[in-house]
Amino acid sequence: MKTENMTSTNGNKVANQFIITDDNGNVFFQSYKSVIAKIPMFDNDDSKIQLDQKYWNYSNTTGKYRNIFLNETIKDTRKKIKSGEYKLVDLNINNKVHYHDKLDENGITIKGGI
Repeated sequence: MKTENMTSTNGNKVANQFIITDDNGNVFFQSYKSVIAKIPMFDNDDSKIQLDQKYWNYSNTTGKYRNIFLNETIKDTRKKIKSGEYKLVDLNINNKVHYHDKLDENGITIKGGI
């Protein structure tokens, strides 16, 4: 797995905006702690670009860097969602902390803590 900061138009690393490539060649855009988009390694019907159903358009900053990652405007992205070219899914399903969970001092989830 490879993680790199996105870069600004000035060439500076941007904090909290990441491009991640997994061992299978899938490429992800992560904003802060949320995965926003996934570009699958293989280009076929079963592997459409996926956007997180909750966070894909969460904030102006997320939107700005999502647009850069996908190389398109928000208008283009909305059209592709509507047409089915992009799929809305939960890309953060394994990244959830439940209401009754508590985090220890290292950020590790302790079940049933709150």
